[in-house]
This record gives sequence, C-alpha cells and structure tokens, in this order.
Amino acid sequence: MVDGSFYLKRYRSIFKIKNLDPVTTANDLWEMCLKHLKQAKGELFDLYRIFYYDCLPYQKKQHNPVSGKAIDFSKTEQYKFQHAFFEELKKKRKVALRLGVLEDRNRWIIKPDKTKELLTKKITIQDLTENDVQFDFSQKMVDMKIGLDIASITLKKQVDQIILISGDSDFVPAAKLARREGIDFLLDPMWNPIKPHLFEHIDGLVSKIKRPDNYNNPVKKIPSGIDEI
Repeated sequence: MVDGSFYLKRYRSIFKIKNLDPVTTANDLWEMCLKHLKQAKGELFDLYRIFYYDCLPYQKKQHNPVSGKAIDFSKTEQYKFQHAFFEELKKKRKVALRLGVLEDRNRWIIKPDKTKELLTKKITIQDLTENDVQFDFSQKMVDMKIGLDIASITLKKQVDQIILISGDSDFVPAAKLARREGIDFLLDPMWNPIKPHLFEHIDGLVSKIKRPDNYNNPVKKIPSGIDEI
C-alpha cells in the first residue's frame, strides 16, 4: 500500500530530481515494491496487489492574488505529470489506483518560509512575489481508503502480510486491527525518520529504496522483534 503524495515527495528528495519523468517514476516505484517480496531468509512472497493512493490533479483556473495573473492548473507541468504517471501505473501488473478527491479551499496562502520572514519583519507584504503564494488544496478520502482497505483485506484474510509505504501516523488504528488479526504489518518510510512510539504498532521497519546520502538512523536502538533498516 503506497501513500502516493508521500512516495513522490521522498522519491524526489532522495534522488534530487527537479522534474519527474512519469515512466521512470512508475518503474522505480514498481521495482521498489517488488523488492519487498524477497524476505531476509531468501523466501519469496506472493504478491496480492499493489494499491496506490493519491488524488487526481487540480484542473480549474485561478488568479494569483499578488500578480493577478490567471493560472490554468490543467496546463501546468504538475498536472501533465500526474496524468501521465497514473497512466503508466495502470499498465503495471497487479497495480490498483485508489483515488481520493483534491478539494480546493478557495483561497491562496503565503508559503511557510515567507510567512516566517513576514512575522520576523525581514520582509513586508509589498515584498511578496507571485511565487511566494500557493493555492490551498486538501486531500480528501485518501487516508480513509487506506484504513478501509487494510481492514477489509485483513478481515477477509486475503493476505498474510501488509507493507505500507508511508511516513504518517494516521495508519495506527488500522495497523492495530491488522496485527490483532495476525497480519504481519511492515512499514517502509523510505528512510524518513518516524516517531519512536510508532514502533509499538508495527511488526517491522524496512526501506527498499536507495539510502539518502545524509541519512541518520531515526532511533538509537531498534526494539527487539523489529527488523532493522
């Protein structure tokens, strides 16, 4: 189970990619997921399915409040990439897209770094440019779909192991249900540090993508019974 927005953010950061290529990005995701099938003892697990969770890109028109310039989001590079990337994933065997809704909040917000500069009076409102603001979006139903799928697959006993590629703690209630029902629940945070208390709710922690050059182990000691990264 892949949290799409998390995967793309970490993938871009690890490989230091400015402009993602849909074919390469889909192939790398596919290969990363397949690496999880080979366990430490050389055992090869059967793949039930790869679920990819994300939202369709925003496609309406808005006006930038700083410059007044009209922006057609359906013509942006992000929109083109998302559509092409989803099409590539659809071609992959055993991949299922589980799409939520990208809800617009009908407002623009100042980017966090510029907000900090405004509050510390390093800049004024007049110093803001059109690149210092962003339209406010919110993903809806993605976390809910992940939780429901974990519960459904667990209670129907369709798998023995679930691997979640995510860095969020919202999955904890679903993970607890899966573990109570005997499912081996692994978390792949793609080398992203996780909060120490999350170790209580997973059976293993393992990342199957290139280790970042600046990686530091997120915890000093791996609790007994947890697979070390």
